[in-house]
Amino acid sequence: MSANTVAVTDSSFETDVLKSDGPVLVDFWAEWCGPCKMIAPALEEIGAEYQGRLKVAKVNIDSNPEAPTQYGVRSIPTLIVFKDGKPVAQQMGAMPKSQLKAWIDKSI
Repeated sequence: MSANTVAVTDSSFETDVLKSDGPVLVDFWAEWCGPCKMIAPALEEIGAEYQGRLKVAKVNIDSNPEAPTQYGVRSIPTLIVFKDGKPVAQQMGAMPKSQLKAWIDKSI
């Protein structure tokens, strides 16, 4: 991924997300998804701006089908905030960075 987002797989999901020390924003996405590509730069910036307060993780649903199935992901992008190993907020679809930040602030 990059310096501000971390790629998470089905096998690393428990360690990277559920057992994380702080809140984690998980972006369930796919390479072919236009709206996923639209919000990727905003998530990258949010990863930098929230460093130390929030981890931004990305799960490619095509190569990692278990986690999205477990959390009922039916459309992408789906964003889920996890705190203490549990999903606390979920948002579907692309939105502007300002809306993303407002939703994150409310969720963490």
